[in-house]
Amino acid sequence: MISLERLTKVYGHGDRAVTVLQDLDFSVDAGEIFAVVGPSGAGKSTLAQCVNLLERPTSGSVVVNGENLSQLSEAQLRVARRTIGTVFQSDGLFSRRTAAQNVALPLQYLGVTPAETKRRVAELLDRVGLSPRASYYPHQLSGGQRQRVGIARALALRPSVLLSDEATSGLDPESTASITALLKELRDDLGLSILFITHEMETVLQVADSVARLDRGHIVESGRLVDLLRDPSSELGLALKPVGNARESGAGENSWVIQYTSTSVPTNWVTALSEALAVPVSLLAASIETINGATVGNATIGLPHTDEAETIEAAARLGLTARRLSAGRVNAGKALENSEQAA
Repeated sequence: MISLERLTKVYGHGDRAVTVLQDLDFSVDAGEIFAVVGPSGAGKSTLAQCVNLLERPTSGSVVVNGENLSQLSEAQLRVARRTIGTVFQSDGLFSRRTAAQNVALPLQYLGVTPAETKRRVAELLDRVGLSPRASYYPHQLSGGQRQRVGIARALALRPSVLLSDEATSGLDPESTASITALLKELRDDLGLSILFITHEMETVLQVADSVARLDRGHIVESGRLVDLLRDPSSELGLALKPVGNARESGAGENSWVIQYTSTSVPTNWVTALSEALAVPVSLLAASIETINGATVGNATIGLPHTDEAETIEAAARLGLTARRLSAGRVNAGKALENSEQAA
């Protein structure tokens, strides 16, 4: 597992000092994928560099499997850094080396025998589904395939932690889905702790168990993904699963936002809510899906003028929260989502 304890990074000194990260505290358990999202300038890149100790934290700790890496000497750190494999946004492959030769680099650096290197490279390329392309050069591979080579190389030294720094950025949706599926498979097979840094909110939904939002160097909200999506007060949950663009409610109707907050929401909740309130319910928009085995999402509905307390109570009996559609809150959620996408 990996744990960050009051991690702080400051660049410069005195009046010119700039605090990029401030007192970050979170842990990623073995077998967990923990996503960090945030707008441009939030500190995501610096976080990645501090986690793999390419940048030394100004204060605080990076602890991997109980060992505080931030207190090690340079010589000790070179050894300990093998416990963290890193997959970068740009695949970082050497253009004049084949896929197999790129994967072999960390092993050759450590002086692993040619026979053992060949066996390990073949094993890794098979694991990421690229055995038939072992002799291909990077320019002969698709973006998704190059990232698979990068993942194989990151696993060469059998790390316990995998750091994914914007690894799906710039990939098409199909390639992104294949990479996130591969990361989840590796997590399950190898018990990895995966720190997944990204600005792509939709990708978080595909891959994460937990998520935190980084803003101006601070973790402003974090939690289990499903819990955030079911929390009507969570701005991060709303940004991850925005209400969407609803068609206008009809004449004499009020618009309401409905959110799943329970494991026992009936599939016919629209009909059940209509019967409970004895009024027709218009479904204006919906974004509902199963994530990590749990049904989550929200919907916008149109209701004739009904008693507000009665409507909220009727929705609660169905495992839902209901609130009058607040343009300000929805726009805030969309603004947050847009800031992540633009990062």
